[in-house]
Amino acid sequence: MNLDVQWFCYSAVQQGLLSREEINALVDALGEDTDLITMAQTALDNELCTDVDALQTVIDDATACAESGEPPPDDLDDEPSEVGGIDRQDAVYDLTPESDDRASPAAPGVAGHGVPDLSNVSALPRAALQGAMKNLLAAAREAGGSDMHLSAGVAPFIRLHGNIVSLTQARLPAASALALNTAVIPDGDADTLMEDLDLNFALELQDRTRYRVNVVIHKDGAKGTYHIIPDRILSLEELGFSNHDVMEKLLDHHNGLILVTGAAGSGKTTTLAAMVECLNNKRQSHIITVEDPIEFVFESKKCFITQREVGTHTYSYASSLKGALREDPDVIIIGELHDLETIEMAITAAETGHLVIGTLHTRDAAGTLDRLLGVFPPSQQPQIRAMTSQSLRGVVCQQLLARADGTGRAVATEVLINNAAVSKVIREGRTHHLAGVMQTGVGIGMRAMDRSVFELYQNKTISKELALAHLRSTELISRIKSGTPAAGLGAPPLGPPSDPKKKSGGWFR
Repeated sequence: MNLDVQWFCYSAVQQGLLSREEINALVDALGEDTDLITMAQTALDNELCTDVDALQTVIDDATACAESGEPPPDDLDDEPSEVGGIDRQDAVYDLTPESDDRASPAAPGVAGHGVPDLSNVSALPRAALQGAMKNLLAAAREAGGSDMHLSAGVAPFIRLHGNIVSLTQARLPAASALALNTAVIPDGDADTLMEDLDLNFALELQDRTRYRVNVVIHKDGAKGTYHIIPDRILSLEELGFSNHDVMEKLLDHHNGLILVTGAAGSGKTTTLAAMVECLNNKRQSHIITVEDPIEFVFESKKCFITQREVGTHTYSYASSLKGALREDPDVIIIGELHDLETIEMAITAAETGHLVIGTLHTRDAAGTLDRLLGVFPPSQQPQIRAMTSQSLRGVVCQQLLARADGTGRAVATEVLINNAAVSKVIREGRTHHLAGVMQTGVGIGMRAMDRSVFELYQNKTISKELALAHLRSTELISRIKSGTPAAGLGAPPLGPPSDPKKKSGGWFR
């Protein structure tokens, strides 16, 4: 039997398209010398399989695997689903691991999302490994995870609603972890991983789904982290920002600096993408993005969008910013402001008539400004503070908090909008006064993080325990403990709790 027909038979059974009995019937009717296309067409003609797209994908995978010259495993029953790449939502796999005292239990409702057995995949050809990775990533996306982790020595797991949840029960051998993680590395970058022991890149599959990938070598072997990028770019309102109108108003500025901040994993990139899409729908501008790596891919609508990736299209954030100023931009998006040269170029670009939007890993507005300005030497501090006090348009800080009903995570935000009082505080270096300034600026859209967290608690979006853990205001903490209604920190009354049955939208999970 031809090698491609062997792989077709193997993959079709593994993916649930055809049973082993149906494969045997086809071989008996057509003979072992039949070709791949004849076998597939006969299966369709006799209605053994009606999913034409899935069958075509099996044909493509069988052809790719046959090119390796390696035959498929002999026993189908002993090697479930290590090949393919078919996005089968109804596929059923045997997830029962071999006896292993180290096995960790999978969370209810997660195992069974088309997760293949990974106990012995290291010997498979690259095409088959890529197929297994497609299935794994599809399973993680279907389960609702925000990240998937494949590491030697532990079971594959995902981050679901902020928590770590196992996808399967069986731990991943070191050889399998290395084979799977390196199977999706772009050609030419495998050597980089072995040299640097760390590699970052963006992965796009044939179904157009995208992932931000980090592969490292650690004490037990290889580990890959796959951040799942949403299928589409949601609006700020769809993401769950109750103050989306204030954030959209910030985007009406045609120059200046807007900062989106938060801890790692707080959804800054997703928020940044929503802002870009908002600009893309309502302005006629040239937008340049600089990212490491490119996560969301934008389609130019009213705006013309140029996307550059650090390491692929430019050497660094700073060098790309220097070039961007000569590319006739209106808006410059910076994936991360992480060094003095990049921050200095961003402030300069904001001062010279461009709208610059960037991110920082800071928790609140005061910490953001201290971090932004603190990287400069003391001799430059007065000048940079004066420049920032004029060019800053606003700061949006965010964090994700688990919903009380377990359906995902809600976003809490702190918003600082530059006005005369804020400008004076920045210029004089008294950022510790920003909390008081934000209390008096509620009318123009400012909001303290404590107020946002308290609103989520009052609306029964988050639990009492979680609210107490994230509040810093002793007044609000004591009011929650005593059950006394609170109006916030100098703000107007928050109003009655909303209907708990009515859930706000939001992708964050």
